[in-house]
Amino acid sequence: MDASPESPEAVVHAFADAINRQSPDDLAALMTDDHLFIDALGNRVQGREAMRAGWRGYFSLVPDYTITVEETYSAGDVVVMLGTAQGTTNGGQWQTPAAWRAEIHGSQIAAWRVYADNEPIRKLLANQPK
Repeated sequence: MDASPESPEAVVHAFADAINRQSPDDLAALMTDDHLFIDALGNRVQGREAMRAGWRGYFSLVPDYTITVEETYSAGDVVVMLGTAQGTTNGGQWQTPAAWRAEIHGSQIAAWRVYADNEPIRKLLANQPK
């Protein structure tokens, strides 16, 4: 794996580190202006500022959200990471296997796609007081 400062792998791992620090501003700094986020259900959010707000909202919902990267694979400007996502919401902890696919343009992420089973967090949110 090439881990030079501008390598696609280094960019993606810096993004993962920013997620684990719950830093929307650091995440935004690593996104292209037209960044595309696609969640595990296929929902799409376009634009750096929309995603900065999206990450702020998500970290409000899951303030200790982290990802653990166990494997990284790359082909050109596409990087795939495999691991787990975990956090606490509504008083309960959850963890699920996850994969992330990133498309890198220069030293920024143009697209970030999440593949994960959302059922653990959905169950906790379903028990949320109304």
